[in-house]
Amino acid sequence: MSRVIAALALAVLALFAGSLLIGPAGLGIGESVSALILGGDGPLPMVMRQIRLPRALLAVMIGASLGLSGAALQGYLRNPLAEPGLIGVSSSAALGAVLSIQTGFAAVFALALPVAALIGALLGVLLVLALAGRGGASLTLILAGIAVSALAGAMTTLVLNLSPNPFAANEIVFWMMGSLADRSMTHVWIALPFMALGWLLLGTVGRSLGALTLGEDAAAAMGVSLPRLRLVIVLGTACVVGAGTAVAGAIGFVGLVVPHILRPLVGAHPGRLLWASALGGAVMLLAADIAVRMVLPERDLKLGVLTALVGAPLFLHLIYKLRKGDL
Repeated sequence: MSRVIAALALAVLALFAGSLLIGPAGLGIGESVSALILGGDGPLPMVMRQIRLPRALLAVMIGASLGLSGAALQGYLRNPLAEPGLIGVSSSAALGAVLSIQTGFAAVFALALPVAALIGALLGVLLVLALAGRGGASLTLILAGIAVSALAGAMTTLVLNLSPNPFAANEIVFWMMGSLADRSMTHVWIALPFMALGWLLLGTVGRSLGALTLGEDAAAAMGVSLPRLRLVIVLGTACVVGAGTAVAGAIGFVGLVVPHILRPLVGAHPGRLLWASALGGAVMLLAADIAVRMVLPERDLKLGVLTALVGAPLFLHLIYKLRKGDL
């Protein structure tokens, strides 16, 4: 377990450094590091501190959030197909952002889009909790999340369908593809408090998830409060996924695929899988963001598109191995 964590941590550090040094500007390593650390005037410090650093930080934060929340949801629901978007947070956040673009608030107020997305995520998760009820079973939570996700998706499609402004519709479509381009430290500071709260909440459920593998009755006998566990996981997921969607748009498959890949390496223990998946998610998103800059850099390939193109075949391969009994 310690070797897996160490290897993932080293991979995160290496890819973070690569994210800072790789880009279309073609800057040298020495001058890039100097500009990042020492700052100063001119275009080079601006590129390093205001463009590449926020992008790399957001890749780590969002990737870790998706991996951590995916592992927590899969452990709680005891379903390897569970992923962060299952409880409707991503769709609700996207609806809030879409409404801010369509109404013009995003053009008037620079932070209107992420703020609206966070409000949408909050309303979505409150609706899911209300529908699921305090003592509802896991299946009730899944059905409530699917219903809210479908409703938010339908309303987003309706906004696109009725949009009289083709430029707003085009902006909505591109935003929903997910990207870390053109993000600043302001976006980092917007997302960080919510993500830190989510990390804190999700980081405390490892022991409870381990007990839950023995069954709900056994977990309750060991002192695990299932309603409290569900509330902590749902709120933690809402914080990290809502904040990530607010600043970067919809990025899929990370929270679904990463726990699958790492589960055999940590002995299938839900508590150990949490932080391994957080590091694995950061690795995947950093690597994907670097690839976006190197593959068709002049066409602005969207990050969410690339993660889906890579994640979907990988997930299908995992399903095939699962059917053969290799996992």
